[in-house]
Amino acid sequence: MDHPLFAGLDVSIQETAVCVIDDAGHVLMQTTVATQPTAIATALAPYRKRLGRVGHEAGALSPWLHPALLAQGLPAVCLEARRVRAALSAQRNKTDAADALGIAHIVRTGWYGTAHIKQESTYRLRLLLTQRRNLKRKFLDLENTIRHSLKAFGIRLHKVGRAGFEPAVREAVAEDALTRELMDSMLTARAALWKEYLRLHKLVVRYVAQHPVCRQFLAIPGVGPVTALSFLTAVEDPSRFRRSRNVGAYFGLTSKRWQSGSSIDIQGRISKAGDPDVRRALYEAATVMLKRYRGQDKIREWGLQLARKSCHHKAAVAVARKLAVLMHAMWRDGTVYIGDATLSDEARARHHHDKARRLLGAALA
Repeated sequence: MDHPLFAGLDVSIQETAVCVIDDAGHVLMQTTVATQPTAIATALAPYRKRLGRVGHEAGALSPWLHPALLAQGLPAVCLEARRVRAALSAQRNKTDAADALGIAHIVRTGWYGTAHIKQESTYRLRLLLTQRRNLKRKFLDLENTIRHSLKAFGIRLHKVGRAGFEPAVREAVAEDALTRELMDSMLTARAALWKEYLRLHKLVVRYVAQHPVCRQFLAIPGVGPVTALSFLTAVEDPSRFRRSRNVGAYFGLTSKRWQSGSSIDIQGRISKAGDPDVRRALYEAATVMLKRYRGQDKIREWGLQLARKSCHHKAAVAVARKLAVLMHAMWRDGTVYIGDATLSDEARARHHHDKARRLLGAALA
């Protein structure tokens, strides 16, 4: 009986290191090929009949490379990067060939976690959210640069909103020709960034307003279009999680634990594992529910009690974790959120319909 073979791929932009080992860990082949699915399949062709697993670490190229390797008939496995990094950290020297060998040993022993590869349409929506966020960050960086630059001349822009920022800056530098030209260029760039940001934000709102699952999430106080779409694209398939409470740990909203023997048992802060954008969106939604929402809601009342006992930050994290669990359960079961038991079904449906209608109107404006 032929024992299975295992292959490890260390993928980079231009080249991929390939290593094949047997079930005893003996190296059978080490080579470097171009990062193309056909080139990798050709290199592994002599061992294809006996290949048990072909492992590669999750990275920027994984959404394209992993489906292509499967299409080539290879038993590809996308490995969770955090666990691979921990296993490879024991190596004395870090090279591409050594990493490929280490990945091959990881898939041989089975000490790995698989990374979920999403559909291409989901990655397109993720790209929309990412570029929207990037534009907003660049806009804020540019605005803060202008504020900081004017401090050298004793100009401090106190309590100036977004709409009044440009007139206030132009008025402050009107008497200095050089500074006026400089700020004019910066303000023009700021206006262009804001225009394109609003364009991407409208795309997000338009998609959320037309998606039934996202509209279902909008019934939760504090959950807006960005939070709904971020959660939808990060989970993609609710059947991935056996229990809804596992979603909180998946997004890094559960505490870490450090235990050794009987003398050390530390319950630390949240792990912050998983997608930081989704975690940030859930935290913002929890903050809005606790600070801005004024209606009756069970989760809000529970969060406020927790905030009075400890602090707002811990309460917001706890509410964010509960929102993640709740949204997954709603998605999986097709249920509707009922935050206030005193509201009638007609009033609740009217409130949900009005919120979705406002979003769709904002998207089409």
